[in-house]
Amino acid sequence: MYTRVVRLDDALDVSIVVATRLLDRLIELQRSQPIVHLCLTGGDAANAMYEIFAELAKDSELDASKLQLWWGDERFVPATDPARNSLQAVSRLARTVSIKSADTHMMAAKDGRKDSHESAAEYEAELGDTAFDITLLGIGVDGHVASIFPAHPSSEPTSRAVIGVTDSPKEPSERISLTLPTLNRSEEVWFIATGEGKAEAVAHSLAGDPAFPGAAVHGRVATFWYLDEGAASELPAQFTCPF
Repeated sequence: MYTRVVRLDDALDVSIVVATRLLDRLIELQRSQPIVHLCLTGGDAANAMYEIFAELAKDSELDASKLQLWWGDERFVPATDPARNSLQAVSRLARTVSIKSADTHMMAAKDGRKDSHESAAEYEAELGDTAFDITLLGIGVDGHVASIFPAHPSSEPTSRAVIGVTDSPKEPSERISLTLPTLNRSEEVWFIATGEGKAEAVAHSLAGDPAFPGAAVHGRVATFWYLDEGAASELPAQFTCPF
């Protein structure tokens, strides 16, 4: 298991490099296994990357029939709410990547559910013992990962694979999230962070500060941090790797 930090000039470079490497890695995995499980994230940096990924995938060897898409967390809002991470991702990817709805595992929306805990139980049942080949994650200014927040009940130890999150420090207050143990059964974890506002959270996470959930997330084989100069600005020199 190893960790690599990839430091790039700006947010656009991060989007281009992650999109290119993700496409190449998915194609590589598809050559050696029948199905690839990819866990997606939300946020501006991820959405910018999905835009570029969709363009690159258009003329590539990617086989969408061998992809299973999952999500690390979701806002507990109605199915048509544009704030849903899954809608934001799919609306970009589906332009060129034809993934069947049965292979697109969105977390259950608020419609017809009592609360986020009910949605979490449904997703836990759907997920089963699935392990992700690649999990994409962002990190919040406050250090949250998926919808696991520092000094919040969502970060407390649990045996659950998926949890409902209430009283979230970030709107909306109700969410659904994979837990740390579930994220950690990923073969590879790819963090994406841009902007100086993320620098403190990035530095504390890479330093192993237990107050930051990002410090507790690692791929079983590899963990990558894709950062622009702003997000990497508080890292000591030893965390800088040439690309």
